[in-house]
Amino acid sequence: MNHVNNDQIRQNVRSRYKQIALQEVNSRSCCSDSSGCGGTPNEASAKLGYSDEELSAVPEGANLGLGCGNPLAIAELNPGDVVLDLGCGAGFDCFLAARQVGETGRVIGVDMTPEMISKARNNAAKGGFTNTEFRLGEIEYLPVADDSVDVIISNCVINLSPDKPQVFKEAYRVLKPGGRLVISDVVATAELPAEIKNNMDDLYSGCVSGAASIRELESLLQQSGFTQITIEPKDESREFIKDWVPGANVADYIVSAIIKAMKP
Repeated sequence: MNHVNNDQIRQNVRSRYKQIALQEVNSRSCCSDSSGCGGTPNEASAKLGYSDEELSAVPEGANLGLGCGNPLAIAELNPGDVVLDLGCGAGFDCFLAARQVGETGRVIGVDMTPEMISKARNNAAKGGFTNTEFRLGEIEYLPVADDSVDVIISNCVINLSPDKPQVFKEAYRVLKPGGRLVISDVVATAELPAEIKNNMDDLYSGCVSGAASIRELESLLQQSGFTQITIEPKDESREFIKDWVPGANVADYIVSAIIKAMKP
């Protein structure tokens, strides 16, 4: 994929999530821009594994119902940790992480959509979160210092990047030695049909056509220097993924997974 196409993909994704941030379109309670997802953001997030206590602990408007899992459920954050959220959106996972790392910890959210960053900062002010900060930037070129982060989290965002090798190189760069990557994302379990794979508009920004295979992800993580790599597909996720693009049977080709790796 050339640089022109990469930039066009980023522009399409940025435009899509700008509309969601401004509530010009409904997020449809999932990653995808489909009319079949329905439900409220909290109902969608409950299906992803978030508890009622978590859903009630964040400022109103922080949860947009996006994602494909709950990385906080398996991140094992500790007080004092520095956490980085790739593609933080309106700050939902950042605020949950902020509660776990406490006043001695810090959570940095990065998003390439100015409207999302503005929304996240407003939500932080509303909720009185003083240990969070939100930075505008692309996950391929993180505005974060070398060796400064304990744990990286992300929720159904890396699949949106047209340059995944660069994402993992950057993740490796900013993690401290011994730091961890713990993300939820979609993976391809079968070869995507051409009509899905080549849809660079709705289905790419809808977390479908940009999904990489488990083997590809393992290889990219290894090439970036990561060790202790585990990728755990969640077959039960097909129950909500099937509604992302009604009639397209996308659950036959992609599934949510928990991806973990460590910087030695």
